[in-house]
Amino acid sequence: MIDMMMVGNSGPSHITTPAIAAIGITNQMMFIGIAIAQAISAGGTAMISRYCGANEEYKVPNVVKHLIVLSIFLLIIPFVSINLLIPENVMKFIGAKQDTIDVGLNYFRIIILGFIFQSFNLSIFASIRGAGDTKTPMTINIGVNLLNVFGNYILIYGKLGLPALGVTGAAISTSLSHVVASIILIIMLSNKSHVVRLDLSKGFKFDKPIIQNLIKIGGPAALEQVGFRVGVVIFIKIISGLGTVMYATHQIASNILSLSFAPGQAFGIAASTLVGRSLGQKRVDRAERFIIEINRLALISSIFFALIFYFYGAKITGLYTDDQLIINESINIMKIIALIQPFQASAFTISGGLRGAGDTVSTLIVTIIGIVFIRIITAYILINIVGIGLVGAWLAMLFDQFVRWVGMVYRYKTDKWKEIKLK
Repeated sequence: MIDMMMVGNSGPSHITTPAIAAIGITNQMMFIGIAIAQAISAGGTAMISRYCGANEEYKVPNVVKHLIVLSIFLLIIPFVSINLLIPENVMKFIGAKQDTIDVGLNYFRIIILGFIFQSFNLSIFASIRGAGDTKTPMTINIGVNLLNVFGNYILIYGKLGLPALGVTGAAISTSLSHVVASIILIIMLSNKSHVVRLDLSKGFKFDKPIIQNLIKIGGPAALEQVGFRVGVVIFIKIISGLGTVMYATHQIASNILSLSFAPGQAFGIAASTLVGRSLGQKRVDRAERFIIEINRLALISSIFFALIFYFYGAKITGLYTDDQLIINESINIMKIIALIQPFQASAFTISGGLRGAGDTVSTLIVTIIGIVFIRIITAYILINIVGIGLVGAWLAMLFDQFVRWVGMVYRYKTDKWKEIKLK
């Protein structure tokens, strides 16, 4: 969001609009990588929270080692290699036009390099949250994001005697912020008094039960996220046919929507950690109560965001660009984003609770139904057959969010998530 907003205000719209589209294209690929990293970490979070709930903290460091190793071999090496070897092909596949590639190719490459550190950070953050410490990841994220803003200011606009690098400067600043976060986490992991630590003196040996649990929980979660992100890429390709301006409008709207992800994901993380810990303590009643109470807080938060997006949508879009065509097109879309809020927040929370219990198969099924059979098909019909343009794509997203919310609520009410066992 920071990159897109600051780049969007760095020059005339005929230059910044392709740059915004380039950031959006890169984000789509990054979301795939981040989603897989989070999916791999989902198993670690569930295991660590249960171990801590059962007073078996001594098992945590070995889980952390396995998370890092799996991330390197299953994610970092293949993901970074593919995107650095054929970056233009990847951008074209997602839907980038040539003007977007010309402006954003270096941004894409640098952000992909930064993902090496970002994926490590995501694994460690998930482990720390699983141990019940949500303050440390928040503090580090706030610090490095402030550093990113400062770096963007210097490198995008050319301050302190440095050249104005525009969108490339944003990429350098963002990637460096991930490096700084990794350094902080490595220092923290070396503290032997911390529950989440990395003890390299004992070497590494694959532990079959840990691998089985990570695959049992993380496997479906990974398939869910890959399926979702591939679906989003197809969705984006449908939208990209509307042209660069409409695509940039969609990316700004998506960026604004992602702002509201933060509280929803935070409530989901809280539900995941507390449910896992409660089940580790054999307190199923507490696990259920946590989901109910956290969901209530998530809904209250969503109403706040919904009101802001509904009544101040055009003003928020104006923070990204001065292109009046984009601002006008965004007005109705922002109203749809407002309607999405309660379904999105509740689905985040309930799915987080289900994942904390290790029930990742059900969230996989619900997500695939939503993205493939609802969002993509509906968007194609509304854009290419009905012909209502970008608004049709966002109506499809609203329908998708509603269906996924219904699916999560149904699964929660079956109580089958309470019966899942870990080794």
